[in-house]
Amino acid sequence: MKIMPLAMLSIFALSGCMSPAHQPVPAQSCTVGHGMVQTTLYFGMNRPHGPAVTAAEWQSFIDADVTPRFKDGLTVFDARGQWLGEDGQVAREQSKALMLIYTPGQQSSQDVEALRARYRQRFQQESVMRVDVPACVSF
Repeated sequence: MKIMPLAMLSIFALSGCMSPAHQPVPAQSCTVGHGMVQTTLYFGMNRPHGPAVTAAEWQSFIDADVTPRFKDGLTVFDARGQWLGEDGQVAREQSKALMLIYTPGQQSSQDVEALRARYRQRFQQESVMRVDVPACVSF
């Protein structure tokens, strides 16, 4: 019997979190509330060339791009991110974390991806990290 590389095991372990169309799936057995998806997006506030994203620019992004897609609500956290750059140096920057909780579906996933693409394009970002987890939600 061959031993699977760690990367393959990780893919199999994570595959239960996504449907075949790469859509997040809700919690399967909620004792309280309803199965939904919690997506957290992490936005860097530094531009590679130019000034940092301002508070007014961030609010404009929330008002014009996020709110129309997720009218039921959202939460924003101030954050401080860091990662290991290709040059071997630790890079740090102010960030925003945007938490969305929604009923999963093709349109919701497309809306999340549209936000990521819009922010990358508008603020010259290399990436916007997305983390999806199943959640049991009650109000």
